Amino acid sequence: MTYTARDEWEQHYREGKGWRRLGEREQQLLAEHVTVPEGGGRALDVGCGTGELAAHLARVGYTVDAVDLAEGALARAREEHAGIEGVRWLHLDIERDDPAPLHAEGYDLITMRLAYPFVRDRGRIVHGLGERLRDSGALVVITPTVENTPPERRGIALDEDEITLLGEGWETVERLDADGLAFLVLRGPRHTGTRAVEKRPTTGHALTGALAVVTDDAGRVLLGRSTRGMLELPGGKTTGPEDFAAAAVRELAEETGLVAALDDAHVVTMLVDDSHGVPRLTAVVRITAWTGTLTNPEPDKFDRWEFHDLHALASSPVGDVFVPAAQAIDSMWPGVLPDLPPVFSYPLAAERPPVPGEPDEAVRLRRAMAQMVIDGGWAPSEPVRDALRTVPRHRYAPEANLSDGYDGGDRAIVTRRDATGRAISSVSAAWLQADMIEQLRLDPGAVVFEAGSGGYNAELIAHVAGAQGRVVSADIDPWVVRRSRAFLTEAGSGRVTVVEADAALGAPAHLVPRGGFDATIITYNCWDIAPAWVGQLADGGRLVMPLEMGGYTRSVTFERRGEVLHALHFTFCGFVRDQGQQARTAPVVHLLDGALSLRFDEGAPAGTQGLGEALLGPRYEIATGITMGAGAYFGSLQLYAATTLPGFCRLHAHQDPGVTVIPKGCDAPAVLGDASLAYLTHVQTRHGEDPQDREWEWVVHAFGEQGPRLAEQLSATVQAWDRHIRADDNNEHADPVLTAHPAQTPAHQLPAGDVLSKASFHLVFRWPGRDGHLHAPASPTDTATTTTGAA
Repeated sequence: MTYTARDEWEQHYREGKGWRRLGEREQQLLAEHVTVPEGGGRALDVGCGTGELAAHLARVGYTVDAVDLAEGALARAREEHAGIEGVRWLHLDIERDDPAPLHAEGYDLITMRLAYPFVRDRGRIVHGLGERLRDSGALVVITPTVENTPPERRGIALDEDEITLLGEGWETVERLDADGLAFLVLRGPRHTGTRAVEKRPTTGHALTGALAVVTDDAGRVLLGRSTRGMLELPGGKTTGPEDFAAAAVRELAEETGLVAALDDAHVVTMLVDDSHGVPRLTAVVRITAWTGTLTNPEPDKFDRWEFHDLHALASSPVGDVFVPAAQAIDSMWPGVLPDLPPVFSYPLAAERPPVPGEPDEAVRLRRAMAQMVIDGGWAPSEPVRDALRTVPRHRYAPEANLSDGYDGGDRAIVTRRDATGRAISSVSAAWLQADMIEQLRLDPGAVVFEAGSGGYNAELIAHVAGAQGRVVSADIDPWVVRRSRAFLTEAGSGRVTVVEADAALGAPAHLVPRGGFDATIITYNCWDIAPAWVGQLADGGRLVMPLEMGGYTRSVTFERRGEVLHALHFTFCGFVRDQGQQARTAPVVHLLDGALSLRFDEGAPAGTQGLGEALLGPRYEIATGITMGAGAYFGSLQLYAATTLPGFCRLHAHQDPGVTVIPKGCDAPAVLGDASLAYLTHVQTRHGEDPQDREWEWVVHAFGEQGPRLAEQLSATVQAWDRHIRADDNNEHADPVLTAHPAQTPAHQLPAGDVLSKASFHLVFRWPGRDGHLHAPASPTDTATTTTGAA
């Protein structure tokens, strides 16, 4: 008896059938090897049946979630254990249903009694259960073994190979005997990733073959565990004059029992490498539709076939993967399997339809993410709201688990790092993407340029722009381009074009619409505004970009009016940095043998001669009288100081403690004079258990002969900010009037205001309460006379 369908289980329980009763030996082993945590623990019983084990766990002190796919089993469990408290009986198919009803904070114990042999995708399910274990938690699998099971019933038992596979990927595995049942206690799920391996050497002169990439209705990829002990895609060698697509379709049917039409088999990439010195050519064939029931017609070649979550391949030890299969997966979903052997890949331009498929959990989490963004006020328009609810974010970051992919908070999904570990590509936080797209103010049919690719953000824009809209996305990184194209082909609308280019140069001329783009969005930190972005933007169009100003980044919404950009909106943000020709490394000067450093984000570094000696002298201090409570926003103070104070820089502390009392790893706004320095910090002046009772005061510290004067200037800046910029509501701080003028604009033609001069543009800031006009960053010696203006 090996049931596979839910209705078979329902009939089993309707007929009054059950399972082997929970034995005393099983209860004894549970008590000895998975003791109840002090104060009680939380347990999950998977495949609970009529509830005997769940009831036992509740009696010994656990709060239990007991799940089963058969409502008939749960009905009997509720009736037979009506007097048991502390059990939730949940109707849930652990393989197919959204796991939302399960406890969000995990479990101390998860049990699968007599249920594991009936699981189809065993590796995926065990990995998922391991993710739900709390620290020091255990997964207990109680199962019949082939050795102790009559031949006619061995479909409900595990052989030794399966038991070995079950234990792979766990720190510790205890195997005990419970009256002929294998009693397995697994602890410490490991996350060692997946390794690509070769088969034994071949005797041929060359190898050609085709691999079929197949996904189910939840977007999981089909892999078979071969008798060689590795995971493989369906596929094999071509036969005679057979083409690659036909070979993939034939092998799929022969190895798995699944049937695909040739029209649904698309050769997407040719891979060229070698196997033990023998040239190998592998066609990657995407199967976009199939029918049939998954079986294992060739047990001499494969132990079983399973559908695997893509994120699990990236994070859990599913086992060795045959090299061509790993490379084929990488061609479809770059980044899921890292550190693969080298291969030459030749993508084919053949068109193919997107392939649908996602679990119910993804739909629920996407709606929840969208609602969180909407509730935060970041998506006021219905087109952006609908895009958030519709576009499958997880399909553009398949290496991330669903909960991380659909985090509605500040989480960005890092998708690529450089050799130092620094993030160089990511999927940004959903609220920030929504805010920036809202600021584009797109009309139906808009054509948009995106600098910095990834796929998801571009597809959101395409959704908002509608069926007649179009997005051109450029990225300098070939890997990011390949990844973006792959994901957009799999899950996109077909209205996004991704090009490999330095995005600072704009879009290729043939992709620029007549009259320019309706809007442009930049998705990486920029020190300057690229002239091409303005030149290719229609008059009246919007440019939304993360712009660095004095070292502080804001997403600024500009509107083009002739050759001048006018800022309309500011959002506090942070992005990965520019990698193209506009990339700039801010000059840094180290002090006190590296204990401190000064960072000059605008212009060349100022002279620091004698400053090290001054820092070892007396420290001057001014209390500004300006206080703030817990949770207060002071980003506007940083930007105000950076754009109004000549000689502005940032002081970084690399040791803790130090002469500055700045915590290690933190920085402070500072102004530099001749062998003198002043910087801004805050000191807690009121403590309390409740955060609302706590308070901090802004304090200026200074060193050197000019220190007192610099401190007075910095203190005056804080006081001016408090009078003119700050508001009680964190969202109501005043923004400057900001315009960006081409660098060739003569100084006398610039409007009055504080000026930051970049390579390509002058930024002119007009803050409330100021009427000063600075044509360029002032030198440190000018600080005393030009700091505060009319503040």
